[in-house]
Amino acid sequence: MQTSALSGKHIVLGITGSIAAYKACLLVRLLIKAGAEVQVVITPAGKEFITPVTLSALTSKPVISEFFAQRDGSWHSHVDLGLWADAMVIAPATASTIGKMAHGIADNMLITTYLSMKAPVFVAPAMDLDMYAHPATRQNLQTLRSYGNLIIEAASGELASHLTGKGRMQEPEAIFAELAGYFERQTAKPLRGKRILITAGPTYERIDAVRFIGNYSSGKMGFALAETCAERGAEVELVSGPVSLSTHHPAIKRTNVTSAAEMYEVATERFASCDAAILCAAVADFTPASAPTTKIKREGSGGLHLDLVPTHDIAAALGRIKQPHQHLVGFALETDNERAHATDKLHRKNLDFIVLNSLRDPGAGFACDTNKITILAADGSCTEYPLKSKQQVACDIVDRMQEWK
Repeated sequence: MQTSALSGKHIVLGITGSIAAYKACLLVRLLIKAGAEVQVVITPAGKEFITPVTLSALTSKPVISEFFAQRDGSWHSHVDLGLWADAMVIAPATASTIGKMAHGIADNMLITTYLSMKAPVFVAPAMDLDMYAHPATRQNLQTLRSYGNLIIEAASGELASHLTGKGRMQEPEAIFAELAGYFERQTAKPLRGKRILITAGPTYERIDAVRFIGNYSSGKMGFALAETCAERGAEVELVSGPVSLSTHHPAIKRTNVTSAAEMYEVATERFASCDAAILCAAVADFTPASAPTTKIKREGSGGLHLDLVPTHDIAAALGRIKQPHQHLVGFALETDNERAHATDKLHRKNLDFIVLNSLRDPGAGFACDTNKITILAADGSCTEYPLKSKQQVACDIVDRMQEWK
């Protein structure tokens, strides 16, 4: 991998109290060799595992640990560090530090620097398997993701209880590659000048004034795709169903909808001005034929019968109006005969390629931070990918899109 994109970059490296702290030395060396300037911020517990003298010798900078310097009492400005940095990497990041980051507990120099950071933040968790699998840790990591932090995990995918390597810090070479790849994409901006429509999340189909038909889609995959496309220079039109996620990149224009009909209306209207569309939303296939404006009462109803009618097929509609210069990506979440169903959908809806995932694969599908996909293309090619974080999956999908001429 070319490393010129890191030349001259300012990197704040946060080190916490983990046995994996020794690996930070190799990460520092890789960054320095690539031409980056590195400032280490270490927690008091981190100094129990690696000495500031060692880190200072590698970076040619004094290591920052306390709010005030011990020698002359001068103040270390976490605000200035936040403005100076092009990226912050916290490796290793312990469960304690991750919890403090998630909840804004600014009791040391590292956390105050994080809270003042204006640049992207990369987090490499490091702890034992049980701590990593605990619901509190999982929730804290999800909170960090929702803030826009990039989580670099040693083993992407299934629940921690199924992976013996889960929880250990990712190797320095892999962390370096993630960081270098980020800056290379920022420098290249391969999607500059492109406008991409992305649908995300579920749709809710109203039954009455208080009830609806919906699905388990969280929107995580679609939002990861939106951020990835925007990072690579595209202007993104994100049409989102009801989700609790936030967007971060200023190039993302978000339109919130609720029903399949609303998503259809916005998507068909916006597609004409776009170069491509990624249809990641879990759109309802059926909607109630009618929905009263009042709440249906249980008493005296004798049961409830719903008449359902098909919703508009957004992918098929865009496939029919697609122009030669436009491209269309669909998604297929299947439970059986996966490849046959996805291939049929690919051709029937005039897609350029379709992203297939199966609910039979652990760690894929709804309500996961990971996904396992297969890309089936109109030219007959088929590419399988291992289980990865949805951020990494988004990069794989967009990498494939960038092959279009």
